[in-house]
Amino acid sequence: MITGFHHVCVKTRDWDRTMAFYKDTLGFVEKIAWRAAPQRAVMLNAGDGNYLEVFEDLAYTPAPNGAVVHFALRTSQLDEVAARVRATGAKITMEPKDVTIATTNAHVPVPIRIFFCEGPSGEIIEFFQNSLT
Repeated sequence: MITGFHHVCVKTRDWDRTMAFYKDTLGFVEKIAWRAAPQRAVMLNAGDGNYLEVFEDLAYTPAPNGAVVHFALRTSQLDEVAARVRATGAKITMEPKDVTIATTNAHVPVPIRIFFCEGPSGEIIEFFQNSLT
């Protein structure tokens, strides 16, 4: 019944910085937008039918270690994305590195390349590159 991932939602106090990060730095495309400032909302297409929904909330205070631990964005150009993210001044919380996931379900080990950063509203973003999942 579930056909795939649709979206993750984040709140932001800094609309312009958030839009610049996701649209200009990461290349997300605005699909739909609704409401007006100071309560704007947008659905940004991350590609392949996956979306990031953003709600503007001037009273929002990010919870430390909020309910969403992180969300992962697939890329085939991880090091190039890391350079773009770094150039914006975003905090890289884990530098790009190669990891092998030793599986427990009889699947062969899965080699991946990842890095993590903090988004404009304190959200934790994982960037994930591999060919097996």
